[in-house]
Amino acid sequence: MKLFDWPARTRHRHHGSMKWLSGKSDDQQRTAAAAPEPEPGTVRMTAWVHGMVQGVGFRWWTRSRALELGLVGSAKNLLDGRVEIVAEGSQEACDALLGQLRGARTPGGVDHVEVRFTDARGGIRDFSMH
Repeated sequence: MKLFDWPARTRHRHHGSMKWLSGKSDDQQRTAAAAPEPEPGTVRMTAWVHGMVQGVGFRWWTRSRALELGLVGSAKNLLDGRVEIVAEGSQEACDALLGQLRGARTPGGVDHVEVRFTDARGGIRDFSMH
């Protein structure tokens, strides 16, 4: 006999996640399943921004510029001090964002931007910061 049996709703809420199986939370699985496919003509730009770009509002600034351009993606601080930006949308919008990243009006100080363009993967709904 068990000393204590958790109520069914508590057991479901805390132990019902399938994260252990897929590595993704239930919300991430639902979002991935419902996320749109890339539209024809869209590209994926991955940029690594070097310089004084962490702790100065750089990711927030990048997100604002990307949303103004109609891009989806993410901006993430890396352990080595860089910021990684992934953006999907039209080639023109990605080029415009890249120009702004390399411009003089960014928060902090950008020393160098490495960039790679590939085919869009889709599955992204917004522009997030990590």
